[in-house]
Amino acid sequence: MSVRASPEPVPTAADYGGVVPVTGVSALAAAYDGFIVDQWGVLHDGTRPYAGAIECLERLRAAGKRVVVLSNSGKREAENLRLMARIGFPETLFDRFVGAGEDARRAIAARSEPFHRTLGRRCYAFTRDGDRSLIDGIGLEVVDRVETADFLAVIGIDSPQRNLRDYETELRAGISCSLPMICANPDLVRVSPEGTVEAPGVLARRYEALGGAVFYHGKPHAAIYGTCLEALAVASQDRVVAIGDSIEHDVLGASRAGLRSAFVAGGIHAAELVTARGELPDAQRWRDFAAKAVARPDYLLPAFVW
Repeated sequence: MSVRASPEPVPTAADYGGVVPVTGVSALAAAYDGFIVDQWGVLHDGTRPYAGAIECLERLRAAGKRVVVLSNSGKREAENLRLMARIGFPETLFDRFVGAGEDARRAIAARSEPFHRTLGRRCYAFTRDGDRSLIDGIGLEVVDRVETADFLAVIGIDSPQRNLRDYETELRAGISCSLPMICANPDLVRVSPEGTVEAPGVLARRYEALGGAVFYHGKPHAAIYGTCLEALAVASQDRVVAIGDSIEHDVLGASRAGLRSAFVAGGIHAAELVTARGELPDAQRWRDFAAKAVARPDYLLPAFVW
């Protein structure tokens, strides 16, 4: 007589140290009306959508949910929308794209914050592929030498061809001149088809470590979540959840803004968790990881799938 194998036990919040494991975003749809969704590492890898991501957005829209894509991208909003459409995400799939770069541009132009009022007009910009479009048309003179600048702006980084150590001379020159820095993309790493590479935020972190003054735009700083909540127009922020793959940016940012969060385990922390996209990490490995994390999500997702 054959013996039927016992079914695999369903993981619970107790297994994951109080974080609720769910198999997909559908498990959150009844509890939330507004969704703040990261792009890189959650929706796509910069060149193609992740399996199930487009369908998941379509299901959210069909259910009448409000969706904002929140990114630390240092590009203009229009350029981000073009990128999303080119990869396969038309604007109809979300209500608004909110980016750290556009937030920084508006702040530099408006000069309403005390930090920004003192910046001056001559800017030395750290860019990716020489793209300075983020700061074009707002009355700045972009200079080619740190020593002639009034302030520094971190827009991009030419990784992996040029990494943090290759910028040390420019960063130290800024310190010698006591220049303030605007960081228009605080991400420390980004997902690429080749794996994770350094992102612009490493330059700002290093500048701070050298003693420089830095103003950050984007996640995990709470101000940009106010823009997201305005765009979502949901009656209560208790009905809003943020979904991302970075503990230091998506989860910590949501926590600072008083929002619940769902963490995609197969993103930039996949190697630490020894997990593949579409799979939940081992419960003990998650507990070890979470014990050292700067913030803890409310939910654990294998991927951004329905």
